[in-house]
Amino acid sequence: MIETATGLVLRIRPLTETSLIVYWLTADFGRLATVAKGARRTGSPFAGKLDLFYRADFSFNRNRRSDLHLLREVKLRETHAVIREDLSRLRQGAYATALMELATETETPLPAIYGLMSGFLKCLCLYPASRQLIIALELKLLGEMGLAPNLAETNLGAGTKKAAKMLTQQDLATGLRLKLTPAQSGELQQFLHGFLIFHLGRLPRGRMAALTEAA
Repeated sequence: MIETATGLVLRIRPLTETSLIVYWLTADFGRLATVAKGARRTGSPFAGKLDLFYRADFSFNRNRRSDLHLLREVKLRETHAVIREDLSRLRQGAYATALMELATETETPLPAIYGLMSGFLKCLCLYPASRQLIIALELKLLGEMGLAPNLAETNLGAGTKKAAKMLTQQDLATGLRLKLTPAQSGELQQFLHGFLIFHLGRLPRGRMAALTEAA
């Protein structure tokens, strides 16, 4: 059965000397894994179309016996190339993909989370990497998962609570215009450290690097 989707490439790894496994985040199917047969061969129809953060339309043959499906065609729509040209952006993008993998299940429709990740990558291309963008992403993802913290019951300062509420409610680009003080940023960073561990079981890899490397 052939199905189609639009997705973001979260991760790629070799399967054989000639083939790749491509992990996608999609709106309709959630996280999805596909085999790109022959993708590592010279002249492959997949050449130049599969890389981290790429957004593409693709078709695949569903495997009824496993979660690994056969990739058929890819139509590249966006590469987000700016992210791969800057180390701070790259580390933040890599952390975001790890966060999405940890926080979501395979093959469960995730339109809001797909939209959030798409918006994050767009912001990362348009604006310098910033600690505030990571904090906003974490807050908004928790909200989409139904795990938004009850700010009134936290020990966060009044100004920090107000900032967290605004970052949760506003889109990412608007939230970047909010001026957090270093103290508020640090308070939210530490609070989310514990909150994510409690609800996700562990921290996604790369969080400290994403926050430390940010401006």
